[in-house]
Amino acid sequence: MNGLSVAVQSASILLREGVEAMLVISALAGFLRRAGATWELRAIYAGAASAVLASVLAAIVFDVFAGGAHDDRMEAAVMLIAAGLMLYMSGWLFLRQDPRAWSAALQASASRAMEAGASASLGLIAFLAVFREGGETVLFLHALARANGGWTGGFFAGLLAALMLLVAIYVAMQWLALQVSLRPIFLLTSAFLFLMGLLFIGGAMQELQEQTIVPYDGVTLPDWLLALGINPTWEALGAQFVVATVAIAGTLVLYGRRTLATVKIK
Repeated sequence: MNGLSVAVQSASILLREGVEAMLVISALAGFLRRAGATWELRAIYAGAASAVLASVLAAIVFDVFAGGAHDDRMEAAVMLIAAGLMLYMSGWLFLRQDPRAWSAALQASASRAMEAGASASLGLIAFLAVFREGGETVLFLHALARANGGWTGGFFAGLLAALMLLVAIYVAMQWLALQVSLRPIFLLTSAFLFLMGLLFIGGAMQELQEQTIVPYDGVTLPDWLLALGINPTWEALGAQFVVATVAIAGTLVLYGRRTLATVKIK
């Protein structure tokens, strides 16, 4: 196989597995930059860096003890934990969308703009977003190199091209975050994390269905939804519907209480 083909394959593997994690990390970092809490970026970067190391170690374990096959049950557990954290951070951001409330928080504590729990959640989200597919990515790249004469120049050229594109996505999202006012950034990041949380729930259900732990009852969906990675089964859609319903009900209750409190003040 020629160098160009190897480069294309290595780049496609890294892009396919890395773009979702990059979008999550970029959205969180952009929110922190726009909100003036740049010192909290270290939690995100530390989480992502730790996940890269953990992915390499996991790949070694899979290669040595499992013949290169990843464990669907472990991946489902990681995705469910990540979904829970994303939904938590989505709600956390939604509740703090008022710029006046955020400014008050900054003034009250200049050394920390976020609650300790939220800061830890950011790092865990970054870790899980990268680790979710990290070990599998390393295994794919290792298999590609082994099947095509080792770690050749074309192989590394593809990885470099993919990394440059991922960095470009990151930079573009950071620039965009600085151009938009604070409230839309909070709302957009909250919505993005909520949708990603729902997608992760569907992905976890798929992993469990592949292990026949959860039943599989297919449903016909439009192609554009399938392209977004929606799990086309009643089980996954039902779980996502329950989560969305609870979130909507919670939002309505919250706004009802706020409206009632405003009326009493007047």
